[in-house]
Amino acid sequence: MKRAITLILILALTLPLLAQTALKNVYDESLNPLEQIDQALVKAKTEGKFVVCQVGGNWCPWCLRFADFAAKDTVISKVIDDNFVLIHVNYNPRKAEGEAKMQQAAQMLKRLGNPSRFGYPVFVVLDHDGKVIHTQDSSFLEEGQSYSQEKVLRFFKCWTPAAVKPN
Repeated sequence: MKRAITLILILALTLPLLAQTALKNVYDESLNPLEQIDQALVKAKTEGKFVVCQVGGNWCPWCLRFADFAAKDTVISKVIDDNFVLIHVNYNPRKAEGEAKMQQAAQMLKRLGNPSRFGYPVFVVLDHDGKVIHTQDSSFLEEGQSYSQEKVLRFFKCWTPAAVKPN
């Protein structure tokens, strides 16, 4: 009986970890986040879109869940593709490698209005000129162990260039 209980406990503890590791890493830790944002702004301006920075890291299960959720939901991915340049901006406070990386991370957070106070992932919407126009706490988009299509769509639709542009 003890073996059965032990096996059940091991399975209960490891299955969530296995599910998490099945999610694809989307954050490129080798990129300079400031350059990544600048490149996204150039593309967004050319295409008449805004930039959404999903700040987080491959260490963050909710960050990977959102990336997977948004990619698999065709309605959400279409709204994103039509209106935004979505980038995954890596931030790993525990893995800052050297002084240069630490300074880049600090400059990136400052440039984005210090969004880390909301936890991760956090979404920062930038207009065509790189001005922060909204910071979204992702916890308001959650539902159970995933995200709510309704809440995520509302967030993105409220911050499209057309929605923000004055009449």
